[in-house]
Amino acid sequence: MNTPIKIASALALATALSSAALAGTVTSKPFGTVDGKPVELFTLRNDKGAEATITNYGGIVVSLHMPDKAGKMVDVVMGYDNVDGYVAKTPYFGALIGRYGNRIAKGQFTLDGQSYQLPLNDGANTLHGGTKGFDKVVWQGKPVEGCCGPALELTYHSKDGEQGYPGNLDVVATYTLTNDNALCLTFKAKTDKPTIVNLTHHSYFNLSGGGTILDHVLTINADKATPVDKGLIPTGEIVSVEGTPFDFRKPTAIGARIDDPDTVLQYGPGYDHNWVVNQPKAGELCSHAVVSSPVTGIVMEVLSTEPAVQFYAGNFLDGTITGKYGQVYQKRSGFCLEPQHFPDSPNHANFPSTVLRPGEDYSNTIIYKFSTK
Repeated sequence: MNTPIKIASALALATALSSAALAGTVTSKPFGTVDGKPVELFTLRNDKGAEATITNYGGIVVSLHMPDKAGKMVDVVMGYDNVDGYVAKTPYFGALIGRYGNRIAKGQFTLDGQSYQLPLNDGANTLHGGTKGFDKVVWQGKPVEGCCGPALELTYHSKDGEQGYPGNLDVVATYTLTNDNALCLTFKAKTDKPTIVNLTHHSYFNLSGGGTILDHVLTINADKATPVDKGLIPTGEIVSVEGTPFDFRKPTAIGARIDDPDTVLQYGPGYDHNWVVNQPKAGELCSHAVVSSPVTGIVMEVLSTEPAVQFYAGNFLDGTITGKYGQVYQKRSGFCLEPQHFPDSPNHANFPSTVLRPGEDYSNTIIYKFSTK
């Protein structure tokens, strides 16, 4: 039986106690087992009826229901109905990514004169932490009191040497479904040895609830991006998007130029690249992107404290995955907007550093804010 746990803002706690029916709730139920450990599915529901379900396996956002322009609830993320799907085959649907999001060339980096080798799981490179990144482990989960809506806290202790990374890393991830229909994620981490950290979130969004995302209209707050080689590893350059299919500074349909040839950012056709956000100040929360569906009228704004955002337009979806509601996920039926540091940063001195040292606090905020038009 699911037992609602009332979550209230500290500033409105007294009011919430006297009007509990209006407060957001968190409930939980069994969601299977992984590696012999019980897995739970937590449901966060705000006082407007929006709902997010999150599992402590991989910190995965399993569903996210937001109202469309007619007030109908639409599940705007892709995924599976059960944990077995995520274990058997997933392109990181809805996952919490770490220790290092995106790619590291040849799985190698040097820190303070010492070389490290990570497992290779993307051809000759390491992707999203390795063969068993943070998306493939069971986290400890518990409801907590959110500042502006129901919240879930996940914690994980990553041991020194796990997947080849140095240092014991303690991570706290908090998911809050705010009462103004935003999913707010905050990541915090500490280490006992110099290491590298780049955490992000990997939901595949479809604001129409299904079908193509090529008609979605996208704006990215970035004048520049990082070119990549055929393995999607940055060359080290930072170039202007002007005059390329990667210029989303004005609202543009995702499909408008997705197959256009390009010699500047390289690799394609399609989008799976890192945009350098026009961030006023390092570590300052700012808007990364805005995307909308012409079908449902749902608008999603992405904000973060991170210096870049990876935009991926579902190039590798190929119709071999059947997900929730019996939907077959075809090429370009979902997109990802992943605020993060640059790919392969440890191997590029001109990229913002991803090094975390003992005594320092890693902090990262990602907000997906929803509205309609």
